[in-house]
Amino acid sequence: MNAPSLPSVARPVAAAPAVAATPVATGFGGTLSEGVAKLDINGKSYELPLLVGTENERAVDISKLRAMTGVVTLDEGYVNTGSTTSAITFLDGEKGILRYRGYPIEVLAEKCDFVEVSYLLIYGKLPTSDELNSFGKMLSHHTMIHEDMRSFYGGFPRDAHPMATLGSVVGALSTFYQDSLDVRDPRQVEVSVHRLLAKLPTIAAYSHKKSIGQPLIYPRNDLSYCENFLQMMFAVPCEEYHIDPDFADALDMLLIVHADHEQNCSTSTVRMVGSSDANLFASISAGICALWGPLHGGANQASVEMLEKIVADGGNVKKYVDLAKKKDSGFRLMGFGHRVYKNYDPRARLIKATCDKLLAKIARHDPIFDIAQQLEEVALADEYFIERKLYPNVDFYSGVIYRAMGIPVQMFPVLFAMGRLPGWIAHWIEMHHSPSQKICRPRQIYTGERLRDFEPISKRV
Repeated sequence: MNAPSLPSVARPVAAAPAVAATPVATGFGGTLSEGVAKLDINGKSYELPLLVGTENERAVDISKLRAMTGVVTLDEGYVNTGSTTSAITFLDGEKGILRYRGYPIEVLAEKCDFVEVSYLLIYGKLPTSDELNSFGKMLSHHTMIHEDMRSFYGGFPRDAHPMATLGSVVGALSTFYQDSLDVRDPRQVEVSVHRLLAKLPTIAAYSHKKSIGQPLIYPRNDLSYCENFLQMMFAVPCEEYHIDPDFADALDMLLIVHADHEQNCSTSTVRMVGSSDANLFASISAGICALWGPLHGGANQASVEMLEKIVADGGNVKKYVDLAKKKDSGFRLMGFGHRVYKNYDPRARLIKATCDKLLAKIARHDPIFDIAQQLEEVALADEYFIERKLYPNVDFYSGVIYRAMGIPVQMFPVLFAMGRLPGWIAHWIEMHHSPSQKICRPRQIYTGERLRDFEPISKRV
């Protein structure tokens, strides 16, 4: 079921022409009533709507619970709370299913590139050839950042984490591109979408170049999305850089499998910040900050750092596997298991093949890769891991691939942000299309002091 498209353009902005389609959010009203749930509180019974989604996910609608009963729900971490309806991504952790706009991730990863998947997420449909060409040209039009923004990098310490730089510069885009900040103007929103998708690789690569003291490399619009990023990351002015097509393909695959993942921490952050009508640049900057945490986008960095620790300790894999099995050891195997997936992560299946291909190709020997392969074998064969469904996840394999490509570990979450960007954008747009949109404002259960009498400072003990 399709929602109304964005309203007609109120006023144009000075930018390249828009693509034929308009960013959309589909599926509002897709939930159907399936009876009621009865709730008894202090002897009084209440009826709450029981809803079902298109994939038979069930939910109790508690939107009127407080008005009806004076009671709110408490759900730390929102692990049992649906914050919204969404038509973007379907995820079934028990069955290991991930679909973007109805298309299995396995099909998209095989048949599409990242730009095409981005179009699908943002516009709600796969593009025609003309639409994809127009979209690609639009991104090429916006790859450079304002020259004044290059001076920002001189103000950051050389050892600044690239995620800190990325979030700061993305937030600053709203100061340089004030012609596209109106969240109610679909034309301005679309220009901001193009700018973000086009400029984020440039901003990210500049962060890396700053950290190693090399000149910033301008984007090249004759290259593909991933080739352009690798060029800006690794090229230097004094010699020609040859892009390895296998590296470009591997990066494209990783960006696709990271492109969206339902209502995760960073996506929920983007939606929450955007619910206040904050502009798209500000909302995405907030999502980058949320992604930075080691329990979210920093997990692939933490996974490689764990492998480095094992190598530094003599490569004794059995020792660390045994420690992981002991509850009181304080050691945790990073890159295994998933909060949502209780089956093999479908994204991990895809990138494992890419990981094996790159490891077989690269000439240099890295003990990290040996340890990774040993841990993988243990996790797939040891009954302890099998019973607890602690399979290698997307963070485990992606960290190994990034290292094989020569990407420094601090850049791992930055690449995660590049991949997740179209998903964040799609959710931000979907939220603004929702007929029931309201500012996010969770409730709480207060556990502090009751009413207290104020005492002058002279009488306090």
